[in-house]
Amino acid sequence: MPTIYDNIEQHLLDALRITLQDAESAGCCVGYFNLRGWGRLADIVASRFDGSDECCIRVLVGMHRAPEEEMRLAQGAARREVTLDGPTAARLRMRAAEGFKEQLEFGVPTAEAERALRQLARQLRSRQVRVKLFLRYPLHAKLYLVHRADPVAPLVAYLGSSNLTLAGLSAQGELNVDVLEQDAARKLQRWFDERWNDRFAFDISDELADLIESSWAREELVSP
Repeated sequence: MPTIYDNIEQHLLDALRITLQDAESAGCCVGYFNLRGWGRLADIVASRFDGSDECCIRVLVGMHRAPEEEMRLAQGAARREVTLDGPTAARLRMRAAEGFKEQLEFGVPTAEAERALRQLARQLRSRQVRVKLFLRYPLHAKLYLVHRADPVAPLVAYLGSSNLTLAGLSAQGELNVDVLEQDAARKLQRWFDERWNDRFAFDISDELADLIESSWAREELVSP
């Protein structure tokens, strides 16, 4: 029987932290990635992953659209496959970068947030963390995958409603289940890999590191 993680009786953050302690690699697909919320997992990532292709965590972020644009799409007769040209893809990447920049500017800077952001920037530069933006179509899936050295369940999946944010992982009510049956877990891994390798999935790791390193959370002091 799967375990239910609703952030009331069982918290997804606790399960992820335990599973990641033995991780060889990991991946997640989410609709929303909160840069400050990364601090809850950053310490384990730093200790487990060396930044090689076989030992890193891959984060695939779905594309967000404005509410009025979502409404127009919902009112369409049928869902159409999106074809992106170069300028459109560049515009969508810029829009996503602006969204991450707004995250950094929102709220009161704290020492905890500063540490988390600086650690994330270092992990992005070292390739321990790799972030891609998925632009082929709006993607709101929430999936976490962990490969580990376990003879019974070497691949663990968590599937449900939690985004990669502090609220989604522990603070607000959600509904997630673990997937330990290996055939099902491998199918989820193939689903993730297909989207990670899609030609409309763009690596934005360096852009995110640039944003952090030019923000209030930068390592060097800002001159008066």
